[in-house]
Amino acid sequence: MLEPPEELLAERRRKGADRWDEVWDGVIHMVPPPTGWHQWVGTHLYDALGPVARGLGLEITYETGLFRSGSGDRDYRVPDIAVYRIEQFSGERGIEGRAELVVEVLSPGDESREKFGFYATCGIPEVLLVDPKTREPELYVLRNGGYFILKDERGAAHSSVLDVTFTRVDGPKLRVSTPSGSTDI
Repeated sequence: MLEPPEELLAERRRKGADRWDEVWDGVIHMVPPPTGWHQWVGTHLYDALGPVARGLGLEITYETGLFRSGSGDRDYRVPDIAVYRIEQFSGERGIEGRAELVVEVLSPGDESREKFGFYATCGIPEVLLVDPKTREPELYVLRNGGYFILKDERGAAHSSVLDVTFTRVDGPKLRVSTPSGSTDI
């Protein structure tokens, strides 16, 4: 929506629904609230990755705005989880310019894959997509300005940013394997 009516924006702010909204090159994308499974998987994934990220001297936050450098408030996305260096963080806005890894938990009809161009412009090395129902992970790495899926012959994906391996196992569950152990989500 290019120019949404102010009363619609005010109502979304009043209800808190605007916290998921994004602005793509000046165009507001009004994102519906996430499903319960989306939130459940995202929260457990955040809990599993938090100690690993902090152990590497990185920060991790949930639903934090990621702003393209030099764009003001006209170009940002809100990944479900972002792992970044503290110097990229602005307490006033969110993450400025770059994260090391972003996670998008998929929802029906969402635009997660359409964000890849933005994430590439920001130089984000890895993007993890997770289907909350099947727990299937898709890890994409940035190479030559574009993202390529990274999986081994078993379907596992290893993040070099966090030194963590993501694998779908029976259940279905997402296994998050770290140097100190594993967690099934």
